[in-house]
Amino acid sequence: MKFHNALFIRIFWLLLLIATGILLLVRSFPYSAIFILVILSVFCAELYFFIRNRILFYDKTILSILHDDFSSNFPENLRKGNYQNLYQLYETLKKKQFEQISREQVFTSILNNVDTAIVILKKEETDWDIFLMNDYFSTLFGVPKFRHWQHLRDKLPSFCSEIESSDFEEMKTSVDIRIDGNELQTYSIQTSKTQSFGQDYYVVLLDSIQKVIEKKEKQAWINLMKVISHELMNSLTPIRSLSQSLHDIMGQENLDADDMEDIRQSLSTIVNRSNHLQFFVENYRKLTMLPTPEKMPVDLNQLISDCLQIMKPMLRQESIAVSNTIDIQSLVNVDKKQIEQVVINLLTNSIFALKEPEAKQNGAKPKEERQIYLSSSVENNRIFITISDTGKGIEKQIQDKIFLPFFTTRKDGAGIGLTLSKNIIEAHGGYLSFVSEEGKTEFVICLVV
Repeated sequence: MKFHNALFIRIFWLLLLIATGILLLVRSFPYSAIFILVILSVFCAELYFFIRNRILFYDKTILSILHDDFSSNFPENLRKGNYQNLYQLYETLKKKQFEQISREQVFTSILNNVDTAIVILKKEETDWDIFLMNDYFSTLFGVPKFRHWQHLRDKLPSFCSEIESSDFEEMKTSVDIRIDGNELQTYSIQTSKTQSFGQDYYVVLLDSIQKVIEKKEKQAWINLMKVISHELMNSLTPIRSLSQSLHDIMGQENLDADDMEDIRQSLSTIVNRSNHLQFFVENYRKLTMLPTPEKMPVDLNQLISDCLQIMKPMLRQESIAVSNTIDIQSLVNVDKKQIEQVVINLLTNSIFALKEPEAKQNGAKPKEERQIYLSSSVENNRIFITISDTGKGIEKQIQDKIFLPFFTTRKDGAGIGLTLSKNIIEAHGGYLSFVSEEGKTEFVICLVV
């Protein structure tokens, strides 16, 4: 404003000098001088207020932009001419602000509809404040949407202490949180740090362990029921249809040779589908009635050698080489029969993965390297047994289904081998995992020593 006032004064004195010059020229005509002086005075006043209003308008517009205040409309008569560029700047920034607000509302809506507790912290100098807390976090822990970390610490001390103990660094762990005097509940907590335009943000995600387990169990049951429903309908639908056809045929007074042939074929199909259904139910019983492991000290080196001996005819028939480097020094408490079943299942899968029936039928050259590798390692009181093959790998679209009961890619497969193997290893307190990529599939058995 000092610059603006100086400009006004300079213009005023310039006009005053002009007026003085005119007065000197017309001093011989005093009445004319007075008239001209009055006109100049009015002119100066108009010019002063005109320039002042224009500069004030510039100031007001720039201040609105600086404060992100686009609530007022740009006057219609000032959208062209000298103010055209200012108007375009104002409208461009106004549009970008509205787009930013819309994006923030969409992102906030997404976060509020996620079934995960989320709180985002923002660093202010040396302290952290709450930048955003989603609805799920607020509802789960029964806290209002605080803006200050101290307020949240007073309400959820165990949670905040876990964050502060990590010095606001990235981590992935679990924490026990007590809410309003209720019993402790365990939550998985995962944090990450990010920076945007020099501003530090700290993102915290929390999930109830029980909720995660229930969600996985529910999804597993849904998948299982889909498979069971599919298998049952595949058998019951043709049985029902054929039974109805037989009922209609038997209602006839006279049966000719064609009718008898239809009856024979229908009964044969019903028997086949009934056998399939019985086979399915028996396999389901194997999964659901897995006996508790009867553990005893077992030499796993000898156990695996015995399994390879059992599989030797199939390996020889398919010309598959085996590299066995398993060397486990101590005896391990396991159920020998169950672990043998797991190893045989995995070896069988590798053999089928290395089969190339199409290549043989077409006379094509088989794959040069057809090999199964067995190895072992011991780490942190855990034994790892790895069985891998040089097959084509497991396709990505089915990798999340291979442990699903009754899922199989083989025409003669029951789809319970991997599921049963996984259940057996988990019953021993370990786990069964796999890694698959082009030209290699690797299954890892982990057992606790």
